[in-house]
Amino acid sequence: MILSNSALMRRADENAVKGMGIASTLLMQNAAEHLAESAQELARGKKSAYIFCGTGNNGGDGVACAAYLLRRGFETRVLMCGKRRSMSPDTREMVRRLEKLGGSVEDFDPREEGLAARLDAAGVIIDAIFGIGLNREVAGPAAEAIRLINAAGVPVVSADIPSGVDADTGRIMGQAVRADVTVTFSMAKIGHFSEPGCTCCGRVEVCGIGLPQTLLEQARTSTCVMLDGEVRLPRRNPLTHKGDYGRVLIAGGCRDYTGAPTLCARAAVRSGAGLVHLAVPEQIYAVTAVKNDESMPFPLPCDENGMFSYEGASELLERLRGCDVLAIGPGLGRSRDTVRLTLEVIAGSDKPAVVDADGLYALSRDMSAIARHRGELVLTPHEGEFARMGGVLTGDRVSDARAFAGRWGCTLVLKGYRTVVAFPDGETYISTHGNPGMAKGGSGDVLTGIIAAMLGQFEFKRAVTTAVFLHGLAGDLCAEEKGEYAMTAGDVIDTLPRVAKILEQE
Repeated sequence: MILSNSALMRRADENAVKGMGIASTLLMQNAAEHLAESAQELARGKKSAYIFCGTGNNGGDGVACAAYLLRRGFETRVLMCGKRRSMSPDTREMVRRLEKLGGSVEDFDPREEGLAARLDAAGVIIDAIFGIGLNREVAGPAAEAIRLINAAGVPVVSADIPSGVDADTGRIMGQAVRADVTVTFSMAKIGHFSEPGCTCCGRVEVCGIGLPQTLLEQARTSTCVMLDGEVRLPRRNPLTHKGDYGRVLIAGGCRDYTGAPTLCARAAVRSGAGLVHLAVPEQIYAVTAVKNDESMPFPLPCDENGMFSYEGASELLERLRGCDVLAIGPGLGRSRDTVRLTLEVIAGSDKPAVVDADGLYALSRDMSAIARHRGELVLTPHEGEFARMGGVLTGDRVSDARAFAGRWGCTLVLKGYRTVVAFPDGETYISTHGNPGMAKGGSGDVLTGIIAAMLGQFEFKRAVTTAVFLHGLAGDLCAEEKGEYAMTAGDVIDTLPRVAKILEQE
């Protein structure tokens, strides 16, 4: 699903009103009706609602929502968080209409005695304090309102985006409402799915309010979110053989990290790679060979510490000529020779490559190897590794990832709760799957293996995005079965067949 941002949505609204003659109050009423329907569902038959409103048009949505609920027999209380003289014209009109129905708008007083208890007794709370235009830290009465909303044990629905979340970046502006449902209008926004604001949004419902499709198309950004049902695996052609599904070469491991390359290889095999070759230091070859039945380990020279020695670089490049994809880094270790070997192999190859873990450390020592690589390159850092490579973390993960990918001409998979995939042309994707149970050693090795396998089977962009989605969904299904505390990276691999069946196209 393609996402929008605050500036583009404001322009679409303005063009609808000024350029096409659509009444702004009609758009507001349409938005409020969707908000009221969601609130009514969350209230579960308890017909009382507290509506916290700001003075802008988001507040107007809330006031209009109160009118809808009043007509449906709800007892409503509207609390205005701001000075009435600052109300937008449309919000002022919605207040007039509510009062005509017999409703009223009160000034929010955070010192009101018993307010917290009354909130606890309500059926639903509607958050309409700030909309998608918030660009400052939340303070004053609004901050007090957010604290009260979050402390209440009552379902919360937010209008457009939870108050306190930056719609363009996902930043939390000091504090934010934690909604159960977010009813967003016309198009979803980047902040709904980007960290950390995505954790405040609950279920995101996208509702049309009457904007013409031509305006919605103009409001699209280059950022997409990967949703269930949008990522599929094609059925395999029966007239194929293992060579048609990619020959993957994985290089990694050392005496201290014998499990990482095996996890990577197992994940590649489980993700459909036709052939998986696994290069490891000769000191751990025996133990690696015992662990790998479906992949094909082979030894390369190593030093006294059980890490690759530089003299193995030429053989690795020679073997890579007979393969389609390179994955380098899992369990590699850090030494002068592993850095030299990694940089030479990356710079000397024209095959699609995935670099992770200690491979990223090696790149951080000489980023010019990226430019010398003659194939497509995927880097898979977490935020610490990203910063070590010179990536700038501003709190806007999507823009930060996009800037890095554009600067270096590579594809960046910035791992996290909502992993971001940024391509060098600016196209960016956000994954909707993943959980804290995956925050364990080996998860990155599994992702590297999945990406490498997909690169051997599909067109580049499809391969990377599918791999990230597959990994996150496997993690979520694994957490459902094993629990976030007990699940392991190996369990995620074992869940891949189930995920592949779910995603396989009919």
